[in-house]
Amino acid sequence: MVRERILKVVLVLLGLLFLAAAYPLVLFYAQEPALAMMLSLYFTLGIFLLLAVRSPAEHRSLIAFTAYSSFAHGAVMSIQAYKKVIPGHEVIGVAVMFVVGVVLLALAPARESSRRASIATVS
Repeated sequence: MVRERILKVVLVLLGLLFLAAAYPLVLFYAQEPALAMMLSLYFTLGIFLLLAVRSPAEHRSLIAFTAYSSFAHGAVMSIQAYKKVIPGHEVIGVAVMFVVGVVLLALAPARESSRRASIATVS
């Protein structure tokens, strides 16, 4: 129960953080089209994360997608930082993306089939 509450708090915080991408999205729309496109995806993901707060177990795949896409984003950023495509201080973003992924996977609800199997074993 505590784990689910922590997951719900994390989902709300991430959802709101991703919704905050709307402001830079408007700013960078004409100047940085690729950045604006990426921010639009995060904005949309933020909406769905907030919807998932009601019932995280029903949105397990969305939580997993958010975690694994965070790993992918962090991996791309780390390569870009290594090759000096982006400034070195962006490595902080790499760490944040990996932390987001790890936290979400650690808190993700268990699969239904494993829950049913464990209940059947106990009975």
